[in-house]
Amino acid sequence: MLGLKLPTDPRWVNIVEKNIEEILTDHAYCEQKAASNAITVIVKFPEYPDVVEAMGELVKEEMEHFQMVHREILKRNLKLGRERKDEYIHDLLAFIKKGGSKEQQFVEKMLFGAMIEARSCERFRLLSENISDPELRVFYRELMESEARHYTMFLNFAKKHASTIDVDKRWQDFLTYEAELMKKYGKKETIHG
Repeated sequence: MLGLKLPTDPRWVNIVEKNIEEILTDHAYCEQKAASNAITVIVKFPEYPDVVEAMGELVKEEMEHFQMVHREILKRNLKLGRERKDEYIHDLLAFIKKGGSKEQQFVEKMLFGAMIEARSCERFRLLSENISDPELRVFYRELMESEARHYTMFLNFAKKHASTIDVDKRWQDFLTYEAELMKKYGKKETIHG
């Protein structure tokens, strides 16, 4: 369904299990950044009322997810650490076309969002199926379903509001680039790393 061209090695879960505090901290900040991204979409593209409405809802949902992750941290007597730079996001941003028409900028932003949600969904699926902690299995299953909805939403908005851009082709380009990018990731206890 997600179309990812390079799946995460399932052994990544073994890395995650060695440092649950780290993955939960990284995950919490991923949720916060997703909310920030939705706010940025509202600010940059107010001409799309349907997108503005959806992003407003997404901000609330992502912050609820942040709180859910924070509660998981507290429940385990762990601490929310400091935010870390997300190298994956940094590398993915390098692929986005800069400038161009407002439509081009919108499509790039939507596909960027879809890509992040797709990879997060795939990682959450792995955790829901393979992590030894039964509570975290359920936790990540629920979040996986949310990420799948978000992925679809971003992709659908790109297609709906693009009149001169071949969104399917550009999405395939994103998927190809991201697969190459992923060859260097999957070795750290972070959601995208």
